[in-house]
Amino acid sequence: MQTILVVDDEFGIGEVLEAILTDEGYRVVTAINGHHALERLAGNRIDLILSDLMMPVMDGAVLFKALQADGRYRSIPFVLMCSLPQANIADRISGYTAFLHKPFKVDDVLSVIGKILGKPDDAA
Repeated sequence: MQTILVVDDEFGIGEVLEAILTDEGYRVVTAINGHHALERLAGNRIDLILSDLMMPVMDGAVLFKALQADGRYRSIPFVLMCSLPQANIADRISGYTAFLHKPFKVDDVLSVIGKILGKPDDAA
């Protein structure tokens, strides 16, 4: 089963994404900020990270840079979520796998994840 790490400080978003992705056949691990995400990575085999940009403690840009600096995590696809237009954050972060503009449609989330990981049934 493919595992997705959802990183978002907004509890409602994390909870909804966890429910939707679980229903779609993914295993979901959640974190409330980048620091917490790094802790969660240590104990799980993660296939994709879906992370908010703007969070307290450690934001998505700092998390992404930390992942890129660590050979164990550099190859994990990183999908960035943000309420700002993508062009407005280009100076803070680049090189991520995909971008989702908040608020997003569930179908858009599933489409992006499916393009990266394939459908959960494809992994069997």
